[in-house]
Amino acid sequence: MVARISTVAFVGAEAVRIDVQVQIAPGRQAFNIVGLADKAVAESKERVRAAFASVGLKLPYKRIVVNLAPADMPKEGAHYDLPIALGLMAVMGAVPIDAIEDFMAIGELSLDGGIANVAGTLPAAVCANTNGLGLICPQANGAEAAWAGDVSILAPDNLIQLLNHFKGTQVLSQPVRGKLLEETCLLDLRDVRGQETAKRALEITAAGGHNLLMVGPPGSGKSMLAARLPGLLPPLAARELLETSMIHSIAGLLERGQLSRQRPFRSPHHSASMAAMVGGGVKAKPGEASLAHRGVLFLDELPEFTPQVLDSLRQPLEEGEINVARVNAHVKYPARFQLIAAMNPCRCGSGGADGIACKRGPRCASDYQARVSGPFMDRIDIHIDVPTVTPADLALPPSTEGTQEVAARVLAARQLSEMRNGGCTNAELSSQQLDHVAAPDRQGQALLQQAAETLGLTARGYHRVIKVARTLADLDGSENVRRLHIAEALSHRRSRQTAPTPNFHTQSFQTQSATRFR
Repeated sequence: MVARISTVAFVGAEAVRIDVQVQIAPGRQAFNIVGLADKAVAESKERVRAAFASVGLKLPYKRIVVNLAPADMPKEGAHYDLPIALGLMAVMGAVPIDAIEDFMAIGELSLDGGIANVAGTLPAAVCANTNGLGLICPQANGAEAAWAGDVSILAPDNLIQLLNHFKGTQVLSQPVRGKLLEETCLLDLRDVRGQETAKRALEITAAGGHNLLMVGPPGSGKSMLAARLPGLLPPLAARELLETSMIHSIAGLLERGQLSRQRPFRSPHHSASMAAMVGGGVKAKPGEASLAHRGVLFLDELPEFTPQVLDSLRQPLEEGEINVARVNAHVKYPARFQLIAAMNPCRCGSGGADGIACKRGPRCASDYQARVSGPFMDRIDIHIDVPTVTPADLALPPSTEGTQEVAARVLAARQLSEMRNGGCTNAELSSQQLDHVAAPDRQGQALLQQAAETLGLTARGYHRVIKVARTLADLDGSENVRRLHIAEALSHRRSRQTAPTPNFHTQSFQTQSATRFR
């Protein structure tokens, strides 16, 4: 006799249906799990044996075979414990076989028969709903699974409760979905004194979904500005909320089934490996780039990251997804994030600013910034210099305009652009779409053409200038991209042929280019 129940395997950010087949046949006592299972799955038999003993069930002295189909797909994780146990109980006659065929199951068994929480419950519930099945999951994951919609959910705390439910002596009620946390912004732009140019760039970044690089000496406020960007961004839409929550569920970051409409903000340390940044490893898991999907990825001390890690972000910056290739599998993770990067002018920090001599001379800045490749820099839309905050700036009263006021302008600009662009931000526009929605006027086109030749803009840089100009026009409420929008967009882009000067935060390229082309 064979009992069947479904479970899931996680491939990227999605859950794929797996058929768990359990057979008890005559023969020498054995307990084998087949179907390309990893060590955690193979150890399930010991956890199942101990859990059964705790609830008064005894495995028969026969040959037990558990097949996880399809057999050529890798199976990883301890969430296979519960479906294997249910299949065994069905084939032993402890629960009706037909009662479990309409369910998917995930959960890790404790030695005392308890069912421990597992990661990935939300995508598993979505998969169950898609296949017209119910879901059996740990009680701790019930609130998370309830977000999947109209799906029947059983969330027992232990095997005894599950056995009693199928016998009809106890009824497991449908769990209530977790709370939806609204956006709570604790950081305000009013806390940043001075830096009006940087605040303007931050507003443009938020309005258009652009990437931003801030260059300045230590203590100038780069990290403060970056931390306040999520407060300027509009809350996640329903589709975006589901996308990000499924990724966080697989990573085990959803607490008590609570979802948040606030956009993710990830700030990995510069010692992060490539697998930690883009995902993968022996057991492929989402990396920081995917955890920042639909949100912000902040890289502080940009040149301190290894060049290989930075260059691994070039694909997601362009395509919004990561493809991790392995010998036995190809995994795809969504990774459409806004990159916010910060760096010092040189390794010494000051870059010769404010009369502080650089210890290594003029080459210090050029050597330090050369650690970041040109193709990576070319994918950053906006480059700004963040000068030192003076005592006079610190003595100024707080600005009358804070995060709430700027966020209102950002929301209006985003609604305008998404309605025109078919739901995408200006930063996501293709070159063909730019020709229809962001073509500059005659004077603006002439200025852009001159700048492209003078500054040596690449084709990618050329289009990114137009995207930023389109965002500037949206903030102004202008239907057309005009010359002044092109000029300001050019002032926020550094030429790849322009070497930094020791005092470049006071004699910035942005200021020079803005003056030259106005």
